[in-house]
Amino acid sequence: MTQKSWTWIHRTDGIYVAQARLTPEMVGGAHVGYLIEKQRLAGGPSDGVDVVHVNNGLLSFDVLPTRGMGIWRAQVGELSVGWNSPVPGPVHPSLVPLAEPSGLGWLDGFDELLVRCGLESNGAPEFTEHGQLRYGLHGRIANRPAHQLQVHADGESGELVVAGIVDETRFHFCKLRMFSSISTRVGQPSLRIRDTVENLSGSPTDIQLLYHINFGPPLLGAGARVVAPVQALVPRTAAAAAELSQWDSYPPPRAGTLEQVYFFQLQSNHQQQTAVLLHDATAARGVSVHYNTRQLPCFTLWKNPTAEADGYVTGLEPATNYPNPRSFETRQGRVVPLGPGETATFDVELHIHVTADQVHRAQQQIAALQVAPPTIYDQPQPLWCADA
Repeated sequence: MTQKSWTWIHRTDGIYVAQARLTPEMVGGAHVGYLIEKQRLAGGPSDGVDVVHVNNGLLSFDVLPTRGMGIWRAQVGELSVGWNSPVPGPVHPSLVPLAEPSGLGWLDGFDELLVRCGLESNGAPEFTEHGQLRYGLHGRIANRPAHQLQVHADGESGELVVAGIVDETRFHFCKLRMFSSISTRVGQPSLRIRDTVENLSGSPTDIQLLYHINFGPPLLGAGARVVAPVQALVPRTAAAAAELSQWDSYPPPRAGTLEQVYFFQLQSNHQQQTAVLLHDATAARGVSVHYNTRQLPCFTLWKNPTAEADGYVTGLEPATNYPNPRSFETRQGRVVPLGPGETATFDVELHIHVTADQVHRAQQQIAALQVAPPTIYDQPQPLWCADA
């Protein structure tokens, strides 16, 4: 048997492995040339952060169990995928002031390629009628450490898996558990995230989840483009509406440029699968995000074309809802109800394209999903945008 597993963190069993290394010789089977290793970072704001590095022989990426099983960065050959945040991370959650009165403390830890927003709330900050913070920006799950961590390797199929369990709980409030599995196959330029969220409470609740997937240079730059099978498009703000004709393209970085946010419904195939592609100016390299619109019916495009020193970045963001204040999204029915003990599962895949032919095939796949002309609104819409 060539499918083997190792436990590197298990809080209740008292297991904590600070450093570990998994190689093909430890697994057996036909597949070789891969590596999974764990380390604990030391010094600065990253002190105490666990990193699991996965190299499948072509694609490498770093998982952050300490930061809600986020993905810090990825690489295929010479192509680095992620962004250059002005926040020097990965930042230990203890240094992220989620309860800061402004509601924006989450930004103190923001530098991942993929960071989850949720689970109780995932949108803009929301305050009570007395001005007290009710929900901070993007929620808490990204700053909750995994209390269980396992790795699995199958020498015959070539599947490599990093699996973790993260809780978001508060006495008298939500009691949620996320089972996260991040998998890849030897020699493939792709990875898959499967998250299952369980309501641990004896009472019903509802959740929100948004995958904030972020890209900067070298993919992002003047002339880079987004390709999506648009069913409907709504600019979130007047600033986004003013740039509507260029929603799918990117300018060069420029200090002081306002961010632009667009909300979408996307078309999908008969299995409700869809995809969005970001490619560079020459269409020679790119990344596509694949997901199910039944699980994640909403999509947000975030464009932040400011100076590189300030975070020149774009976000491709499939979600259960749009990142408005939670009460607004609840009124629109954009939450996922969970009864006691019930679960909801979400699947997202990232495919990295390193040749013009691969980018072209991704463009064709998305074009095949565009079976009807899009509806494009030129102003924010009341049922989509909280401030409209």
